[in-house]
Parts: sequence; C-alpha cells; structure tokens
Amino acid sequence: MASIQGFPLSQGALKLRAATLAIVMAGASTLASAAPPDAPGNASFLALGDSVPFGFIAADGFAYVNPDNFVGYPNCVGGDLRFHTANAACPGETSSSFISSTGADNGCRSFRASFPLHVSYASTQLDFATNFLATHKHTRLVTITLGANDGFLLQRSCNFDPACIQAGLPQALAILTSNMNIILGSLRATGFRGVLMVVNYYSLDYTDPVQTGLTVLLNQTLAAVATANGAVVADVFTAFRAAASTPFAGGKTCRAGLLNVNPSDATQQSCDDHPTQSGHKLIADTVEATFRATSPGM
Repeated sequence: MASIQGFPLSQGALKLRAATLAIVMAGASTLASAAPPDAPGNASFLALGDSVPFGFIAADGFAYVNPDNFVGYPNCVGGDLRFHTANAACPGETSSSFISSTGADNGCRSFRASFPLHVSYASTQLDFATNFLATHKHTRLVTITLGANDGFLLQRSCNFDPACIQAGLPQALAILTSNMNIILGSLRATGFRGVLMVVNYYSLDYTDPVQTGLTVLLNQTLAAVATANGAVVADVFTAFRAAASTPFAGGKTCRAGLLNVNPSDATQQSCDDHPTQSGHKLIADTVEATFRATSPGM
C-alpha cells in the first residue's frame, strides 16, 4: 500500500538511499535463505498474515532493513510452546494479495520490494505457506491474521466517506469470504492436520460504535469462514476489550497501553493501529489458550 494500515511508508522508511539499501538487503536475504526456519522433522509453527503478526512499527526508519527489529506475537507463541517458528507475515497484505501477485494490495508488495520479511520468499504468501506445510509435516499450528487491509482499501477508495463505506461493505466482505475459503482450503489440502487458527481483530476504540461495529462485522465474517473450514478462532477482540475495560482506559485500547503511540502525534496522546509489546503478549496468550483448548495435553 501507499501506507501500512494507514501510515505512509514514504515517511522516512522508503526515503532510504537505494544503493545502500540494496547492499543491506542482499546480505539479509542471503542469511534468511541460508538458515531455514526449522527442519522438516521438528514441531513447527507457521504464522501468516499482515502487519500485526509481522510486528510492524510505523515510521521506524532504518529499522526496516532488519526484520529482527520487529517482534510480534508469533515470537511469544513459538517460544512459549517450544515450536520452531516461521513468520511469513507481510505488512499491508490483503486477502487478495495473499493469493495472487496481482491481487489488490495495501502495501505488502512495496514493502517487500524495499525491505526483507522475517522469512525469505519470492512467491505469494499462500504459495510459501503451502510449500512450507508440504515439506514440514510436523507442523502443529498455523495462525492467520488477515482481512483488516481489505477494509482499509475500502475506506481509502471511499475517501473515508461513511455512506460509501457502508454501501461497499457487503461486496468487500464477500470477497474476503471467497478469498479466505480459498486460503484455508488450500492450507488443509496440503495434508496439514494440526490446529488451523484464525486470529481475529481488536477494536482501536471500544467506545466508538462505528469503528467497533465494522470490526465486529469483519470478525463475524472471519468466524463463519473458519467454521466452514474446520479452523478455530483466537478471540483477540474480546481479550483486548477486557483489558481496555479498566476505569483508567475506559474502553480505549490506546489508553490501555495495547497500541503503539502514533509517530505523527507530537503530544504522544494518540495511537496507531499496531500493538505494543503488551498488546502482542495479550494476543499470544489468547492464541496459546485457544491452542491448548484444542490440543489437550499441551
């Protein structure tokens, strides 16, 4: 996208000098290719999706040249469950760009053209995922956080006009449903028999009925597709709402310390869309609890 979940990549990150960046990226890509995330015989965890599992931080400048600077909930989950972790998430990925290299995109392709991901691949994220599962038969858990960027594309195409967004929402959700059916079905078609988990989305402000209502509709769509494909849902929406329900936070996810400070706000009184480390830990706790409930004995 021209932005990653609402924040322009051109603000610092994409203004790095091309020659210097090419040298740095070449080294990072070599390292990623030379050290695969795990061996086929070991228990694995595959994390898929957008900027949330990637661990994205807006306007982080030179930090983008090293993906290890970005720690998301997959790091916590893999460590706690003692799984070898492959995090293929890409900031700005939509359900369409996840499937097709020409699908509607909200910034993943531009990010990948300039900066390395946590794992190196030249294909679509879906192709990487199916190849990974075909060669890593001991994979125990696959999580996918996807769909928010579909909504952001709709908002941008409508220039954030509420009436336009409302009118375009049914089609956007229908496309998301179709794409997620393809994605989840393709993951299962590899022979994967572990826990397939859809991680839903938190509201940025639970006191905002419009924004929260859109998040609820998105999550309902994801839940229906998950049920139809034998996947479970990690209910991050409810976990964040509970954490933001303190008297101090008053339902505001930002005040609960779960979202990063908006880098464009000099007063540091507002947040962007992405979780803090506390937010990622809460997502990880929710994923792990859901996994353990699905896999007795863990």
